[in-house]
Amino acid sequence: MLNELKVTQVTIPMPFRLNHVHCFLAEGEKGWTIMDTGLNNEMTRDIWKPIIAKHDVRDIIVTHYHPDHFGYAGTLQQLTDAEVWMTQVDEHAGKTYWEAPALNLLKENYTACGMEDDLATALSSDESSFIPQVKPYPTINHHLEEGMKLRFGKCEYEVIFTPGHSDGLISLYNKENSVLFSTDHILPRISPNISYWFKGLDNPLEAFFSSLKKIQRLDVEYVIPSHGKPFRNANERIVELLNHHQDRLHVIHESMKDPITVKSACSILFGNLPIHESRFAVGETLAHLEYLLLNNQCRKFTRDGLLYYQAI
Repeated sequence: MLNELKVTQVTIPMPFRLNHVHCFLAEGEKGWTIMDTGLNNEMTRDIWKPIIAKHDVRDIIVTHYHPDHFGYAGTLQQLTDAEVWMTQVDEHAGKTYWEAPALNLLKENYTACGMEDDLATALSSDESSFIPQVKPYPTINHHLEEGMKLRFGKCEYEVIFTPGHSDGLISLYNKENSVLFSTDHILPRISPNISYWFKGLDNPLEAFFSSLKKIQRLDVEYVIPSHGKPFRNANERIVELLNHHQDRLHVIHESMKDPITVKSACSILFGNLPIHESRFAVGETLAHLEYLLLNNQCRKFTRDGLLYYQAI
């Protein structure tokens, strides 16, 4: 299908359990367009170097601010003089998330979640380690807006806001061929990480559900994700994702008859994980707890500097 769409997939390895990200290259309105860029590291640089040498890259679309999509955008822009497109909300997130004011709050937040001092320090340090993999930041020349039309390869795509995985995540939809570049919104084998971290959307899990239902109404036939293989029948996968999170909400709600810390809730949902994956697990646990809170299924209070949630 990618060949038919005249789009080239550029897969960039990553040093994590989620060991790759798919970026994409196609002709645009005035030259070549790249969608997402990978981390700013040697592996990414080596992959893009021969590609940009052979293509006049004029535009870079960044679907959201997470490092595997946003990280190399600034350097790639410097190398190509391309214009960068991104949502305004994720431009702000990408340019503040790894700065001192945000990073300085991390350990405090992890401690409030019930993490011991050494674990809170390790989790905070893991986040800070991404600084060289996301800088230099790109100059954002255009803000992506809901309903905007973009030429990418053979087809024109509509920009669809699908917040949840990030506050400003977008997907690209072509109605004629019933094709969706789902980015990180809908993945074939894993559930996208949906995290809350005391800023941004108050209820990212609710936003994710709404975004899934928005795509569900389109009844998309063919889905091209940023991780994993393309697949058919978006609605079947959407139902699986909705059910998965409802199951998790039920499990965690049943465990909250007595007050529970975020760390304890995280252990119930995810067990013991390596440091890098623990960051995502804590954020996702918080997203589920805040969903229950904002849907009046639990209460939240602080005791001895720790956050607690308890079922109503």
